[in-house]
Amino acid sequence: MKIAVVGYPNVGKSSLVNRLTESREAVVHARPGVTRDRKELRTEWNGRELTLVDTGGVDLDERGQLAQAVQAQAQAALADADLAVLVVDARAGLRPGDGEVAQLLRRLKLPVIVAANKIDSVGDLHLAAEFHSLGLGEPVAVSAAQGLGTGDLLDLIVELGPDREPEPRAEDPIRLAVIGRPNVGKSSLVNSFIAIGNGSIRGDRVIVSDTAGTTRDAIDVRMTFHGHPLVLVDTAGLRRAAKVGESLEYYTSLRSREAAQASDVALVVCDATDGVTAQDLRVAELAMQAGCATALVLNKWDLVASPDGFGTAVGPADLADERARVSAKLRLRPRVVTASAKTGRHVERLLNEVVALAQRRATRIATAELNRFLAQAVAARQPPAGRRAANQRLKLLYMTQTAERPPRFSIQVNSHALVTRDYAYFLENRLRERFRMEGIPLIIDFVERDERRGGRRRYSSPSS
Repeated sequence: MKIAVVGYPNVGKSSLVNRLTESREAVVHARPGVTRDRKELRTEWNGRELTLVDTGGVDLDERGQLAQAVQAQAQAALADADLAVLVVDARAGLRPGDGEVAQLLRRLKLPVIVAANKIDSVGDLHLAAEFHSLGLGEPVAVSAAQGLGTGDLLDLIVELGPDREPEPRAEDPIRLAVIGRPNVGKSSLVNSFIAIGNGSIRGDRVIVSDTAGTTRDAIDVRMTFHGHPLVLVDTAGLRRAAKVGESLEYYTSLRSREAAQASDVALVVCDATDGVTAQDLRVAELAMQAGCATALVLNKWDLVASPDGFGTAVGPADLADERARVSAKLRLRPRVVTASAKTGRHVERLLNEVVALAQRRATRIATAELNRFLAQAVAARQPPAGRRAANQRLKLLYMTQTAERPPRFSIQVNSHALVTRDYAYFLENRLRERFRMEGIPLIIDFVERDERRGGRRRYSSPSS
């Protein structure tokens, strides 16, 4: 069941969603207007699965372009919902804006619950009575801060919501984080992905603006691509730590990092007119340290591609140079691909790359194949010898895969002390080339033959 949580700005919608879902996913700040896109969070109550949709504050008197985009997102959430929760500020009392939102809700054929928020003690319960005049039934007194009345609210949601048979469990979706610096086109790219998932029906699911910092939260959007379920996570732009000054920007930056940690694949979006900058490389390192399979996307390629249409770049984004630089700077050697969210060029190819990266991150390689690889790697480059005893040389005895997502391998050796960082990197790079694991975090454990489980020496691909 899907529940749209709507209301006037700064009434506590995001705080209430966090309380009902027992999470801190929705960004909460004292400043009004922090929530702009709609964000879906899931929870369960009395055996019913609920999806709560946090929306931006609706002020129908606001006529600015951004305000109208926020209103459109809230209306889209209502169009897709089974039930609406109108959140009002009981301490502020009934305001004209509450009545305007209530009037909008009365036009819809949708059950509506009024949640009178900020009633933080039993002595404040009388404050809810004023909202009877909205004509939407008995208000439910709640406190997002204290938890008062939230159980009653969830009970009422389950009672008024439609009875539906639980859907069969589907294939686990691929979680894709779209991350990068501010204003490089992340939200535009997400909207282009969704248009492909919808059969090329364009509809902006996340707000796009030329103003840097429009996206304030990590927004989850579900779609299907060639039968593969995906969850797209559009994130706030990541700035250098020295530039993250105010508290709101700190928390949105933190949400972007958490989104990467919870994802299978990360697309690091770069501005093709700038090329891959030092900050882009830092963002890519962040994603790979989080265990994501990663690729870099030179977006806005339509601005730098030559008129011949063959993709030969001009200016700072010469593709061959950019790929060589990324390969030299990033240990996981992620692919650098081009796209244009504006024209749609190569956008579908990006989704194919995402699916391939997720599959390689979850790959399981047969032990026999790994040991053939190991023998060929040793033949190509002799393992190092010990410094003290020239006749003592590293022996690689056996290799197997011990985990996936991300892949982890164990190589049995005769001595830990003989494993050098240089030779470990050589094996890692060969493994990447052989099994097409560019941009895939992988871990190699070197385990002595008679070693107990606790004493492993590990080389983790995300660390440099």
